[in-house]
Amino acid sequence: MEKSKIAKKIEYFAPLEMQEKWDCSGFAIKTGRAEIQKIMLCLTVTNDVVRQAKEQNCDMIVSHHPLFFVPFDWKNIDIYCAHTNLDKAQGGTTDILIETLGFKVSDVEEFVRYVDTEITVEKFLMKLKVISPNLRYVNNNDVKTLKRIAFCAGSGSEFIQEAYDNGADAFVTGDLKFHTALKSPIVVFDIGHFESEILVLPIFERIIGEDIKFIYAKEKSPFINLDNKN
Repeated sequence: MEKSKIAKKIEYFAPLEMQEKWDCSGFAIKTGRAEIQKIMLCLTVTNDVVRQAKEQNCDMIVSHHPLFFVPFDWKNIDIYCAHTNLDKAQGGTTDILIETLGFKVSDVEEFVRYVDTEITVEKFLMKLKVISPNLRYVNNNDVKTLKRIAFCAGSGSEFIQEAYDNGADAFVTGDLKFHTALKSPIVVFDIGHFESEILVLPIFERIIGEDIKFIYAKEKSPFINLDNKN
């Protein structure tokens, strides 16, 4: 498939114009290669992922996380990233997380999605544990039942107040910090940055189509869970 066609397909689903001003979505590296036969999909481009791509004879890497610095020895492989534009796009990062948990989106506020439901905290924890062995949560007000849950995959703790103002009694995200947790007016579930976003990779495969061979990079959260030895 033509490399330009791959980019157009991704950008039709998640237009580059939707990305945040600080973001670097799009081609991080663009070689002179025109045709792509095999793509490695990953959450984050690292030295190890680039090594895997070369060993698997991939022509291109497509990642969710952007690159703000590109090592010189990576420059012989095409790398394309779709970050905040994919987060905002319908059917993107947070939507797939919600779908995987068995819910449907009720409302959308740019990055934050809302689900109206009725579920106990304990039952919701069981759902989250299926996808996140590194789950932790804060329940400062000892809430028992959830009726409106806000979601933001990745690092979204800055949206806790917005979620509260929009009637949410719980928020699901990753990268929760101590003082943010201490002050939270609602229940916050930190499922881990990696766990909340890795589910989006099959979306790239769905967007690009069947004329390309896809290889999923072997990657995992950098955090070690003592119970599961991840």
